[in-house]
Amino acid sequence: MKNFAVIGVGGYIAPRHLKAIKDTGNNCIVALDKNDSVGIIDSYFPESAFFTEFERFDRFVDKLRREDNNQIDYVSICSPNYLHDAHVRFALRIGAHAICEKPLTLNPWNLDALQIISNEYQRNVYTILQLRLHDQIKKLKQKIEQSSHDKIYDVELTYITPRGKWYLASWKGDIDKSGGVATNIGVHFFDMLTWIFGPPINNVVNISQPTKMAGLLSLQKANVKWFLSLDKNDLLYCNNKQEIKSFRSIKIDNEEIEFSDGFTDLHTISYQNILNNNGFTIQDVRLAIDIVSEIRDKQPIGVKGDYNPILNKMF
Repeated sequence: MKNFAVIGVGGYIAPRHLKAIKDTGNNCIVALDKNDSVGIIDSYFPESAFFTEFERFDRFVDKLRREDNNQIDYVSICSPNYLHDAHVRFALRIGAHAICEKPLTLNPWNLDALQIISNEYQRNVYTILQLRLHDQIKKLKQKIEQSSHDKIYDVELTYITPRGKWYLASWKGDIDKSGGVATNIGVHFFDMLTWIFGPPINNVVNISQPTKMAGLLSLQKANVKWFLSLDKNDLLYCNNKQEIKSFRSIKIDNEEIEFSDGFTDLHTISYQNILNNNGFTIQDVRLAIDIVSEIRDKQPIGVKGDYNPILNKMF
């Protein structure tokens, strides 16, 4: 049984990590969140210590190591995006491995620094790339690998996941803290696409707004016309006769790829791989972090060139 600490236990994604820790037969010793609405802990680890102040959390962890000889083996990081880097560093400094939600960092140069610290403390930095573990995505990758090496695929990625007014008022609406729409809701898609179709060649941004972005990403084996949105009004453009709460579509050469199901246990599978020293590392996320960082700094060119066709209905 390994000992875990969880940072950001009050966040949206934290229950999946708590479940994964429990499902893999391990224990959450202590958790941290600045908010105290964390009753979800009772469903998994009611005996876990809990702190709302980092300083007291840090002292508790240090005391465990020095006085109780009860070392934290892994720190699961579910905090806001802009704090991931600092919390990974904390994990390494206390002699633990880090398991961090996406995005591992906001900027590619921070990855280099984390790698240096990881080597220094001889501890690993893992991240959650659950789409790579999805059965349908793995089958798609295999299919692409078996196809002609000269073929360039035409890919359309459309993802609309509506958020209320709270979103822009929270840290997620601050581009310096979340990285913006492409980073916050798109980074795992860009990781999946580079994993399947190869590294980026060119990166064009058509539109860039606080709640939606679109562009053309040219990869080694695909041209990806992508659209990401948090605006519920954009669901009206999806040609779906029934009322829907969100929309996720990936088309390859105009053929829809279905992967709506199969997400239930992907965090648990991720943890199983990590505990077997087979998790996704700093190097695995580098291409996706490069892409979203570049998107953030790109000047949008407007609705021209090659772009996701949904833009024709909107502009």
